[in-house]
Amino acid sequence: MNVQQLHVFMEVCSGRTLADAAVKLGLKQPTVSFHLRKLEEELGVTLFRKQSRSLQPTEAAADLLPYARKIVFLVEEAKLTMQERREQGEGRLRLGASYTPATYVLPPHLAAYRQLYPGVNQQLTVKQAGSVLFMLRSYEIDVGIVSLSDSPQEGLVVQPLVADELKLLLAPQHALANQRHVSLDEMRKETFLLHETGSTSRTLSDEWANAVGLKWESVMELGAIETIKETLKCNMGIGILPHRSVRREIEAGELVMRDLPQYVNRRHICLAYREGEQLSPHVRSFIAFMRRTFVSNGKL
Repeated sequence: MNVQQLHVFMEVCSGRTLADAAVKLGLKQPTVSFHLRKLEEELGVTLFRKQSRSLQPTEAAADLLPYARKIVFLVEEAKLTMQERREQGEGRLRLGASYTPATYVLPPHLAAYRQLYPGVNQQLTVKQAGSVLFMLRSYEIDVGIVSLSDSPQEGLVVQPLVADELKLLLAPQHALANQRHVSLDEMRKETFLLHETGSTSRTLSDEWANAVGLKWESVMELGAIETIKETLKCNMGIGILPHRSVRREIEAGELVMRDLPQYVNRRHICLAYREGEQLSPHVRSFIAFMRRTFVSNGKL
């Protein structure tokens, strides 16, 4: 079993045809077939079954895939580390972030890091927190910056950087906007504008509602924080959003923010990376930079 075989195996597992995998890897199609056949012979299992014009991974392939990803990642990481030694710090930093930190927290920090390490090529993928953590565990990214609850994450080191509590948001013209405190009974009559299911803010919103005995009678579910904010400005309901995502609108008087009744914050923007792993120099430098930045700002 060699790394080339595992590269071929991973490409075909991703749903590509043999021809597509050959193009992606810069190989000829018979070479791709040869590598798959040799891998199956060496392991003594069937990894793919033909179905129409495609190859379908078997259960054995599903079991092998996470090991293949880890082996290929470690080989590539070793090459990049040695390349950094040769090129005085140049390298690749694959980051993943959930929507709130990617939009409202990270940009100035990425710019500051780039000034310190101009040779490091930053690649940022933005997805829901759960998807970012999956990519991290699958060795598709090096570091995650995500909004998370205080639940433990198996196999990962999770370092809270800054609290980002959920708040109640209203349009200035809303009937409840002039009240310093909005009661649960008053909220029961309202339409709630909520983030999509699966996001950290939605999960914590649901948990808060269950804890205080509030049932969502009328809900408009929206896929993006910016969409929720613009809809709130039209006075179509009340919303629950992370504090850091609405600072600009609060300062401009475009939205009104109030505390959620009986809310205890469990939401933080966190730094996440794989536990017990030999980190490359640029990954170590980024983690140290983020920790140092938030400590110096009194936020850690």
